[in-house]
Amino acid sequence: MRIQITMLVLLLSASIHTSWADSNEVNLYSARKEALIKPLLEEFTTETGIKVNLVTGKASALLKRLVTEGRNSPADLFITVDAGNLYRAREAGVLQPVSSQQLNAVIPANLRDADGYWFGLSQRARPIFYVKGKVDPKQLSTYEALADSQWKGRICIRSSSNIYNQSLVASMIAAIGEEKTEAWATAFVANFARPPKGGDKDQIKAAAAGLCDLAIANTYYFGNMLTGKDQSLKKAADAVAVFWPNQDDRGTHINVSGVGMTSAAKNSDNAIKLMEYLVSEKAQQWYAEVNSEYPVREGVPASKTLQSWGEFKSDAVELSKLGELNADAVKLMDRAGWK
Repeated sequence: MRIQITMLVLLLSASIHTSWADSNEVNLYSARKEALIKPLLEEFTTETGIKVNLVTGKASALLKRLVTEGRNSPADLFITVDAGNLYRAREAGVLQPVSSQQLNAVIPANLRDADGYWFGLSQRARPIFYVKGKVDPKQLSTYEALADSQWKGRICIRSSSNIYNQSLVASMIAAIGEEKTEAWATAFVANFARPPKGGDKDQIKAAAAGLCDLAIANTYYFGNMLTGKDQSLKKAADAVAVFWPNQDDRGTHINVSGVGMTSAAKNSDNAIKLMEYLVSEKAQQWYAEVNSEYPVREGVPASKTLQSWGEFKSDAVELSKLGELNADAVKLMDRAGWK
C-alpha cells in the first residue's frame, strides 16, 4: 500500500509538472508599469497564441518575492529597470542563463550580461538638463565639471538611494577611479540647490520653477513629459533642454530596462520566445515611439521626439560592471554626504 501511494504521488507530481511546462502560457513579473508593456504582451499573444500572465510591482518588492518563492515561484521572466537591479537579481540566484543566438546577435554586448543571465530591452540616457535662457550650454561639458564652484546652489538631483544615481556614480568609478569620483561627489553635493527629494520628473519641474538651473534625469521621463497629456508637465519640460555630457571622452551615461529568465521557470521555451519578441524590430519600434526610450536593436530609429535632441556618444562601459561597483558607489555617496 505504501509503495502504491508513493507511486501515485510521483505520477501526480510528474503530471502537474508536465502541465506547467506544456501550458501555452508564460508568467511575467514586471517592475515596469502595466501601461508600458501590456500592449506589447497582447500583440505577442495575438501573434503566437501564447498567453502572458502579468504581475507588476516595485523592483525591490518583486525581487524579494522571487527570493521568497524560490523554486516554487510561478514566474518565468523578470523585467526590471537599471543594470544595478538586474545584477542584484543575478546575485540573489533568482535568474538562470539563457542561450539565444537571436538575443546575442541583436543586443550589443555591453547591454547584456556576458553569461546570459539578463538582456537589455531598451535604453535611456541620464544627461544634464539646463534651463533655457538661464544657462548657456557652452558653460557645460562633463559630469565631472558639475563639481565646479560656478554651479554652487544650482543643481537638482534625486537621492543617493536611487539606483539610477548609484549606477551613474558606479560608471564614474569605472571611468576615473574611486578616489577621483569621491572628490567629485563631495564637491558635487556642495552644489545642490536643495536636499534631494522626489523623482526624475520632480527635478525637471524644480528647474522649470526656478529652484535650480540644472537637473539630472533620465531621458525616458523627459520624453514622457513632453509627449504626455499633462500640460503642466509639458510646460515644465519645455522650459529645459538636453545637454549631452562627456562627448569628448567616454560619452553620456546610459542604462537599460532588461529581462532575465527566472531560476524557477517552468515555461522556458515560451519565455525565450517572449524575450526574443521584445527585441524584434516591431517591438523595438513600439518602445521607441510610445515609451520615449532608445532601442537596443541597431537600425531601429528613435522617435522624432528623441531625434530632436540630437545624436550623442554613449558610454560603452559594460553595464554589468555598474552592478559590480554598486556597493562601492553607495558607500562613496554616503561618505560624500549625498543624502
